[in-house]
Amino acid sequence: MGQLLATLIGRLVGPRELRILMLGLDAAGKTTVLYKLKLGESVCTIPTIGFNVETVQYKNINFTMWDVGGQYKIRALWRHYFTGTEGLIFVVDSADTERIQEARDELHTLLNDSELAHVTVLVLANKMDLPQAMNVAEITDKLQLTSLRQINWYIQSCTATSGQGLYEGLDWLGRALQDVASKH
Repeated sequence: MGQLLATLIGRLVGPRELRILMLGLDAAGKTTVLYKLKLGESVCTIPTIGFNVETVQYKNINFTMWDVGGQYKIRALWRHYFTGTEGLIFVVDSADTERIQEARDELHTLLNDSELAHVTVLVLANKMDLPQAMNVAEITDKLQLTSLRQINWYIQSCTATSGQGLYEGLDWLGRALQDVASKH
């Protein structure tokens, strides 16, 4: 009965709009994630210089996703996209053991910014299909996620090219942001 009522109210009110910032190091798979969610297919991508923005409708939520390039020289521009961000999807290349510390440093720098102090964080541990991929426990440890005591975070293993794990991550993010909204 409760689910039926929630569905009816959702249809009357319409989809909820959420601004999501998607960041991560270059070649982590951010653009592949974005277009797999948007189009339902894997697309051939090139390094993002600047940003891509798309609205992804999933269940009763419109996620406006900003995929900003992750090259070192572009990262200084990330802060220009912080305003109004409700959720952060941080994409990590699970097979890139040489750059996982760099990813950790960038994530913690982001979360130390006052404009992202309230943000809900979904870490997508991408490229899990590769044989050298670290598992979720290793990535959680190397990114020092448990030290983020004031941040609501979750890590989801995924493979962007196949879509495996992406919708489970969006499910968590949607629920977590709904919980935040209901408290305000």
